[in-house]
Amino acid sequence: MFPSMNIRMLLSAAIVLVLAISSLPLLDPKYFLSWKPRVSTVADLIVRNGVIYTSDDSLLFADSMAVGNGRVLRVGNYSFVQELADYRTKELDLGGKIVVPGFIDSHVHFIYGGLQMAQVELRGVNKKEDFIKRIKDAVKSSKQGSWILGGGWNNDLWGGDLPSASWIDDFTQNNPVWLSRMDGHMGLANSVALKLAGVTKYSKDPPGGTIMRTASGEPTGLLIDSAKKLVGSQIPEDSVDDRREALLRASNLALSRGVTTVVDVGRYLPGGSSDLSWVDFSDVYQWADTLLKMKVRVCLFFPMETWSHLADLIKRTGLALSQWLYLGGVKAFADGSLGSNSALFYEPYVDDPENHGLLVTDAEVLLNLTLKSDLSGLQVAIHAIGDRANDLILDMYSLVASTNGMRDRRFRIEHAQQLASGTPGRFGKQGVIASVQPDHILDDAESAGRKLGKDRAEKESYLFKSLLDGNALVAMGSDWPVADINPLSGIKTALTRRPPTWEKSWIPSECISLEDALKGYTIAAARASFLEKQVGSLSPGKFADFVILSADSWEEFAEEASASVEATYVSGVQAYP
Repeated sequence: MFPSMNIRMLLSAAIVLVLAISSLPLLDPKYFLSWKPRVSTVADLIVRNGVIYTSDDSLLFADSMAVGNGRVLRVGNYSFVQELADYRTKELDLGGKIVVPGFIDSHVHFIYGGLQMAQVELRGVNKKEDFIKRIKDAVKSSKQGSWILGGGWNNDLWGGDLPSASWIDDFTQNNPVWLSRMDGHMGLANSVALKLAGVTKYSKDPPGGTIMRTASGEPTGLLIDSAKKLVGSQIPEDSVDDRREALLRASNLALSRGVTTVVDVGRYLPGGSSDLSWVDFSDVYQWADTLLKMKVRVCLFFPMETWSHLADLIKRTGLALSQWLYLGGVKAFADGSLGSNSALFYEPYVDDPENHGLLVTDAEVLLNLTLKSDLSGLQVAIHAIGDRANDLILDMYSLVASTNGMRDRRFRIEHAQQLASGTPGRFGKQGVIASVQPDHILDDAESAGRKLGKDRAEKESYLFKSLLDGNALVAMGSDWPVADINPLSGIKTALTRRPPTWEKSWIPSECISLEDALKGYTIAAARASFLEKQVGSLSPGKFADFVILSADSWEEFAEEASASVEATYVSGVQAYP
C-alpha cells in the first residue's frame, strides 16, 4: 500500500489533469493532430533601412527583412520585422542601399572555369602579336614536355583571322599546346600536340566534329566540337587537389559577383566520351560538401548518356543532397557555336557558303536518350544555338512529351540563341525554358552580321523580349568561362544590348526591363532548376541569400543597371568581402 502522502499527491495530480483536459475543445481529435508546442522564433539578423527587391510578386519591395537559422523569417516594414528581435539580434543598417536576392547563374562550367583561372588567359586579346606573346611567356615559365593550356581567345577581336599551329610552332617545339576558343567549341593545338594525338592529313573528321585543314589538306591545328577529343584525350587529367582548388577559386569569384547559386552543366567535350562531370561530382563536390567547404549552392547537370546512373542516384538520395548540393538533370548537345561556324542553321553561313553548321549528336540517338531520360523523371537540357537546331529540339521535346505523357518536366534549351520566325512563341506554348546568356551579345553583336548577314542576324539573334512576350520562362546565366560570371553585367546587357564601343543598341526592340532581367537571374532561374522553394526570392522560409548593391536609389539602379556588389550574404552570413 502507498503511504497516505503519496495517495494525496496522486489524487491532486489527477484532478489537475482532468481540469486541463476539460478546458480543451470537447476532445476534438483534430485538435491533437494539429497542436504543436509554441516555439519562440528570434531573428539572428535584421536588415533595415534599404530598398529590398524580393523577386516575390506578393511583396516586390520592402525596407526591412528578418533572418533566422539561415532563412528569411519576415519581409516588410521595420516595425513588423522588429517584432522578432531580442537582445541577441544583430541589425544591419543599409543606409538606403539596394538589396536583391542572391543571383543564380543558370549555366556555368564551374570546375573548368576555376581551372582556367590558373592557365594562360587569352580573353580580351585583340592582336595576333599579343596572342603569340602570351603563349611565348607561358613557355618560358614551363618545364620541357609539360602541356601549355589556356583559353578564352576570340579571333573576331583581331579582325577574324583564325589562329593556326604555325603561329606558335617555332617556340613550342618542346611543349604540347592546347588553347580553347572562348566559346569552348573550337581549340588550337600546336604540331607537337597534333602528333601526340595522331592527327595527320589522312585523319578523318569524327562524327560531329571537324579537323580544319589547309588547301593541301594539312591540319591547321584547329579542331571543332567532337574533334577536340582527339587532342583532349592526350591531356593529362588535372589532379584532385587542382580540381578542388579550382572549386574554391570559382566559388570566391562567384561570391564577389553576387552569385550564390550556380547551375553547373559539366566539364566535358561536346560530342565526346571524355566526360569529367561524374569525376568532379565524387572527387570535388561531395568532398567539399562532406567537409563543409561549399561556399555557393550548386545544381549539377550530367551527360545525357549517363541518365540511368543519375536516375538510380536520385532514387536513393533525392534531388537535394544537402543545402549546398542538388542533382539537376541531364544535358546534351544538338549543335556547336556561332563563333566556330558549327551552329546548325537552315541557311548557310555568309562567310562560309558551303557550311550550314554541325549536328553534333545524331538525331535518332538524341531522341532515344531524351525519351529514356524523361521517362525516368529526369530534367533534360539540350544545347542549341542555330535556328535549325532550336526547331529540331522543340520538335523533339513535343514528341517526347506526347509519348511519355503529361508531367511537370521543365525541358530546357541552353542558349536558344538564334531563333527563326515564330520560334520564340513555341517556347511558351510548349513550356520549354530558354536558358540564355546576355553577355554573349557583347561578343556576337559585331560578328553575327558577318557570319549570317545583317538582316538575318537582326531578325533572329538573342530574342529575349520576344521569348518573354510569348510567356516563356527565361533563365539567365553567363556560360562562364566563355563569358565572365557577372550578373550585373548581364542585366545591363539585357537592358541596353549595347557593346562598350557602340552608341546604339543592337536590335533595340529586344531590350527588356530591369525587373525581367532581375527575375532572369533570380526567381526564373530558380524555377528553371526546380529550386524555387529554396532560393530565387527573399520570401519567408527560403534561404537568406542576398546581395547589397552600391546604388543609393532604385531610380539610379534602373537607369542602366549600373551598380557594383558591396556585400554577398549566404544563409544570412556575410560571405563577401
